[in-house]
Amino acid sequence: MPPFPTAARQALADTQLRHNLAHATGTIRAKRAKVVGEVEHWEDLRLAGAAVKARALADLETNLVRLEESLTAQGATVHWARDAAEACEVVARVARSHDVDEVVKVKSMATQEIELNEALQAQGIAAWETDLAELIVQLGDDLPSHILVPAIHRNRAEIREIFRSKMAGSGRPAPDDLTDEPAVLAGAARQHLREKFLRAKVAVSGANFAVAETGTLVVVESEGNGRMCLTLPEVLVSVVGIEKVVPTFAELDPLLRLLPRSSTGERMNPYTSMWTGVTPGDGPQEVHVVLVDNGRTRALADEVGRQALRCIRCSACLNVCPVYERTGGHAYGSVYPGPIGAILNPLMRGQGDPQVDSLPYASSLCGACFEVCPVRIDIPEVLVHLRSKVVDAHRDDRVPKAEAVAMKSTAWAFTDAKRLAAGERLSGLAGRVLTRVGKARLPGGRATAGRLPGPGAAWTGARDMPAPPRESFRAWWRRTDGGRSEGSGQSEQKGGE
Repeated sequence: MPPFPTAARQALADTQLRHNLAHATGTIRAKRAKVVGEVEHWEDLRLAGAAVKARALADLETNLVRLEESLTAQGATVHWARDAAEACEVVARVARSHDVDEVVKVKSMATQEIELNEALQAQGIAAWETDLAELIVQLGDDLPSHILVPAIHRNRAEIREIFRSKMAGSGRPAPDDLTDEPAVLAGAARQHLREKFLRAKVAVSGANFAVAETGTLVVVESEGNGRMCLTLPEVLVSVVGIEKVVPTFAELDPLLRLLPRSSTGERMNPYTSMWTGVTPGDGPQEVHVVLVDNGRTRALADEVGRQALRCIRCSACLNVCPVYERTGGHAYGSVYPGPIGAILNPLMRGQGDPQVDSLPYASSLCGACFEVCPVRIDIPEVLVHLRSKVVDAHRDDRVPKAEAVAMKSTAWAFTDAKRLAAGERLSGLAGRVLTRVGKARLPGGRATAGRLPGPGAAWTGARDMPAPPRESFRAWWRRTDGGRSEGSGQSEQKGGE
């Protein structure tokens, strides 16, 4: 995957993609603002939700041990996975032990993160997505573009074509009279998935929350497909990130009130499924829970960045981000796109990969993501922190970057008055030349340097660089005696700044 600037340039050239994204994010943004405005003490609710998650992370080891004890006492089998490979192997082993060649899945970011579908496919096991948007992505051989709405980059006509051309290859084909009406498309997906629900012996899910006190797992969804997967098959395997734990059942309250309003703009989500181990004669009779690290303890060790683990995957930050709205999720190169992806990926994977290192810069730092985050993750603060880590990681490079050379040159000049004065004279000379011969002007008439050649092109390619002032502050001070004889030099200054 190329670094974000390269991938974003390709996305920006796709006008259909930008139209689809602007329409979808604008609609969700307006719905969220309306229902959040109905809650009189929304800020207090945000503080409560943030406190629950912060408390869980502060004593994560204790909470996870307690969760394991509770799950085991309720008849579930707990597995620990340090990375994606271990987690995928656990799921595959469970599927093989039941001699199945297919499983049905509830929408789960954790399973996408560990690339479970690909791992199962390599072992001859088909993993069928049952969430409508995930089904569209899977049939289209595509990648998710949004946490909540993975197919947000597709419009109705594109979805109809995917159903018509790909459904038959994985089960029940689309009807011949398929139109691009949402209800008709949903009906085709429902018919296609029904036979998979009824014959599946093994299901795979994630979990929005895991309660240490009771061993209860929680899935929040809108379509009902999740409940079908959680109740019909004989075996259920839940892949859960270790940061999903909350200490007590009572502490679910603020989180379940924050999540639907922040994600889908609904007062309450249609389906909230909770299960606690095995219940004889009711639901899956074999329950496995895979607790996955996969970089989360690395993120937890970062004192500034650990707040990112409070994320409840609502995607509100994506819907208000001006960068995401124009580039979409694929440019981030991860299942976690947008502002939260720009901090989660570097925190979990570490620095050193050019693609990951580019993500903290995929933001305007406008702060809109923090304003809407239901658990008050200060994403701009973490972005700036991660940018500093990227810079620190390159301080000992044998071939320094142009930015590092520029900074060292500036430091060299600023630490000596004579050098600084010489630089000011050169800058003033450049300003005079540009003012007289330069053609590019900023609003208001000030001259601009235009696009610089060489390394400077990367900066000026997307920014206006005003021409330097013809006179430095120190020169102005000497000439006007600190402004007491300002009038004597006004004629010279005009047009220079």
